[in-house]
Amino acid sequence: MDFALSEESEAIFDMARDVAMTEIAPFARDWEADGAIPRALWPKLAELGFGALYVSEDIGGSNLSRLDATLVFEALSMACPSVAAFLSIHNMCAKMIDTFGSDDLKARHLPEAVSMEKVFSYCLTEPGSGSDAAALRTRAERTNEGWLLTGTKAFISGGGYSDAYIVMARTGGDGPKGISALIVEDGAEGLSFGGLEDKMGWRSQPTRQVQLDDCPVPAGDLLGEEGRGFHYAMAGLDGGRLNIAACSLGAAQQAMDLTLDYMAGRRAFGQPIDQFQALQFRLADMEIDLSAARVFLRQAAWKLDTGAPDATKFCAMAKKHVTETGSRIVDQCLQLHGGYGYLADYGIEKLVRDLRVHQILEGTNEIMRMIVAREMLKA
Repeated sequence: MDFALSEESEAIFDMARDVAMTEIAPFARDWEADGAIPRALWPKLAELGFGALYVSEDIGGSNLSRLDATLVFEALSMACPSVAAFLSIHNMCAKMIDTFGSDDLKARHLPEAVSMEKVFSYCLTEPGSGSDAAALRTRAERTNEGWLLTGTKAFISGGGYSDAYIVMARTGGDGPKGISALIVEDGAEGLSFGGLEDKMGWRSQPTRQVQLDDCPVPAGDLLGEEGRGFHYAMAGLDGGRLNIAACSLGAAQQAMDLTLDYMAGRRAFGQPIDQFQALQFRLADMEIDLSAARVFLRQAAWKLDTGAPDATKFCAMAKKHVTETGSRIVDQCLQLHGGYGYLADYGIEKLVRDLRVHQILEGTNEIMRMIVAREMLKA
């Protein structure tokens, strides 16, 4: 078993880190204060292939492995987890269209998704159905021209900001087999948005409810087959869980780097605080945990890339373990900064806030435990 990254993978990470430090890091706090990521950023990332990381090359995508994609999100999160996570959502949508869409649907939507002239959001969660996603109530009624959508989606990253939304809606009976996926473009009749959510973290991502009131969707914007939407939504989540874990990993690494620099310069009792053995032990524990999380994440990505039968289980385990490890490390980094860690100028408190939601989205960590337990009992 080879634990080393290939030269190509290292180059991908370095490229992502370079653009993160030049195009994102200097502005991340301003974007958080503004509550929006400038649209001008996305074409810059798309030029590097980051708008369609695992879309087929014949359509203009990068066709990266899931392992290499996690390197991109790890590197971007060293500048801002909120920006990196939003890009992950767009990429999940682009992959769904590439994998399940008709040739006509792909031709109409993917070129602009690849260039990020069209930014996509993912609409599954509802006010009354979060972890129990198959209980969603948004309804799509068939018409002569296609469908009429009615319902409300909650906690939608990019609500009122994105150009198009992949909406999971009920076209049949109860349960997962009654759900289909449809594309709703911004400006569609009957599409509106709730107020901007005031969040603890991810504040540069606009988050709103997406409201649909007899919203017409042409028949050609049904994604894939009717009744298969829940399957498509779940298929995207394995990779999404890896990406969110990678975002936690990159942010935790950045917090560690900032903390090491701070401790080398901060003096107490006549010496730099990194010379106190008790604090060195704390640093060592964090480094061990971070390194273990990185290996675990890359193993899960490798399993997804190779189609291993236990890939879903490992993606769930990695998401749970890495997000909790990342949050624990950034919290400890804040503690090691003392009172300065609580100040926005030092960059640590933002990471603490941004990473907390990673244990909730893409399936809560309680749901990750359920997935793992079910797979264990099945075996």
